[in-house]
Amino acid sequence: MLISPFFLGKKWEEKTIVSWESSTEEARKILPKMVSHSELRNLFCSADAVCFDVDSTVIQEEGIDELAKFCGVEDAVSEMTRQAMGGAVPFKAALTQRLALIQPSREQVQRLLAEHPPHLTPGIRELVSRLQERNVQVFLISGGFRSIVEHVASKLNIPSTNVFANRLKFYFNGEYAGFDETQPTAESGGKGKVIKLLKEKFHFKKIVMVGDGATDMEACPPADAFIGFGGNVIRQQVKDNAEWYITDFVELLGALEE
Repeated sequence: MLISPFFLGKKWEEKTIVSWESSTEEARKILPKMVSHSELRNLFCSADAVCFDVDSTVIQEEGIDELAKFCGVEDAVSEMTRQAMGGAVPFKAALTQRLALIQPSREQVQRLLAEHPPHLTPGIRELVSRLQERNVQVFLISGGFRSIVEHVASKLNIPSTNVFANRLKFYFNGEYAGFDETQPTAESGGKGKVIKLLKEKFHFKKIVMVGDGATDMEACPPADAFIGFGGNVIRQQVKDNAEWYITDFVELLGALEE
């Protein structure tokens, strides 16, 4: 009865990084080994693979908010998003609640793409192209719509096999039927699970994660480095804790040209 899957999801809450008032031993267990800015630059320039978050990183929008706006339930979903970002609701529960409120049909998702396609963040096309010229594998790892993410991937010449996102399910008549809860990106910590999978499958030695949110930062480790991005929206926790924080992809392009 279920056909034509699309993918959807939403960035998770800004989880609190361990307090500096915690014991040194506790912090050592939770936080990854600190590296210098120059070491991070070198790691980025020698990476086998670079993984990008999509919402508010590769594109300027947040997918689930755009769908909610398109379906006329923007205010209610925005409040749920605010609660999720504050950590009051677990990720999968927040995603379930928001999708149940939106109830997006297959046609609505298709119309959203056709009438309001996502806008690429300035500089991302050039950055991805440069990485690919250097034979670096580029992946998109998102809690967002796979239909949107694959659309974005096609604009960046990224194969759909390099896309990881959540699957929306529809009944035979196109009505919303839930989402695939088995996808790793459907849960908190999912991006890290994808990166671990990529390391096991392709034996990458160095993987860098780039993104605007806490879930992106939490994917390191298993990612070997994290670069925070604030070109579309600034998440204060990420800005405060990322060893390398940028607001323009030109900075990463510059690092590759050095």
